[in-house]
Amino acid sequence: MKTKVIGIGDNVCDKYYPAKIMYPGGQAMNFSVYAKMLGADAAYMGVFGRDEVADHVIRTLDELGVDHSRCRQYDGENGYAKVRLVDGDREFIMSNKGGIVNEHPLELTKEDLDYIRTFKLIHTSCNGHLDGELHKLREAGVPISYDMSGRWNQEYYIETIGPQVDIAFASCGDTPEEEIKKLCEALKARGCRMTVATRGGKGSLIYDGEQYYTQKPKLVDAVDTLGAGDSFATAFLLAMLEKKDIHAAMEAGAEFAAKTCLVNGAFGHGIAFQEE
Repeated sequence: MKTKVIGIGDNVCDKYYPAKIMYPGGQAMNFSVYAKMLGADAAYMGVFGRDEVADHVIRTLDELGVDHSRCRQYDGENGYAKVRLVDGDREFIMSNKGGIVNEHPLELTKEDLDYIRTFKLIHTSCNGHLDGELHKLREAGVPISYDMSGRWNQEYYIETIGPQVDIAFASCGDTPEEEIKKLCEALKARGCRMTVATRGGKGSLIYDGEQYYTQKPKLVDAVDTLGAGDSFATAFLLAMLEKKDIHAAMEAGAEFAAKTCLVNGAFGHGIAFQEE
């Protein structure tokens, strides 16, 4: 039986300049798509607007066979970001901060929670507009993975998010190892049982509450680094669910992240867009 996982939270299109091509993405939706690509039974739950961005996101999910039956849709602008590539590394120019989801954030119903209980893992993020609903997910009893992205050094994420999630991801870049270990231990003290720190070209550092593990990156000539962190997280989480071996999971994460860096956008599916 396939591992059943769900991403809940953000969906966007990343609009590339000057090419004027947009690619579907968003941390929660990337997780769902990557999980499907890796053979899992994956679903996505979030909020769509009604515009060309939303149309493309929904069409892509349908093409890939990712269930989005519990999503909401409202009149208004879907989430998007503007990005550019500099030597294969993506730089964000701006975003509309999720668009319509700011007016209509997800409010999980009993029916939603009954549906969510059928999954083995929930993945969300600091961009998911879901923090206020985490207590419901906690009560539902499904393990929660949460990506703090680069905001991990804010007290809010340690004190408020840490106690509500099982696995925390942090984008730590060139942060000294001693500082990363302080974060890991602080989250452990608040109930988070595992912290995964991704460090770009330095690989990853993981703390399971008892010991630390490191993984070197798989170096490639990157076409586009967008989605590398999300792809590492997805492959790592699926491997942990299936094999429960940290070394194998870290290796799987590094391998899949390297493959993602060879694709434009988070996972391709780009189309031209008209300037606003």
